[in-house]
Amino acid sequence: MSTITFEAFQQYVAEALETLPEEIRQVMENVVVTVALYPTEEQKRSVGLQAGQSLYGLYQGVPLTQRTSFYGMVPPDRITIFMYPMVYHFPTPEQIRQQVRKTVLHEIGHHFGMSEARLRALGY
Repeated sequence: MSTITFEAFQQYVAEALETLPEEIRQVMENVVVTVALYPTEEQKRSVGLQAGQSLYGLYQGVPLTQRTSFYGMVPPDRITIFMYPMVYHFPTPEQIRQQVRKTVLHEIGHHFGMSEARLRALGY
């Protein structure tokens, strides 16, 4: 298991967001990205996580493809990136950094309406 600080992990998430193409950043609407140490039991249940499975990130909200003209005055969608599941599974800071980027892109894909199957087919 790798040893990195919470601040370093947050920086990995910030770097992943900063390297997004400008076209993507401009159309990310009403979404906030946060970092948590672990997923809550409720978050794990919400995705049907089975014993022995890990959750690296979670998108909670209404994907852009499902928003209608009546969408408004709602709390921001939330992307949460979970630190310790990645720290546990990836032995080096560089591997963690790579997985953070992959996870951030995966969850942003959900924000844009991409299914789990499609994201996995794309390698995310």
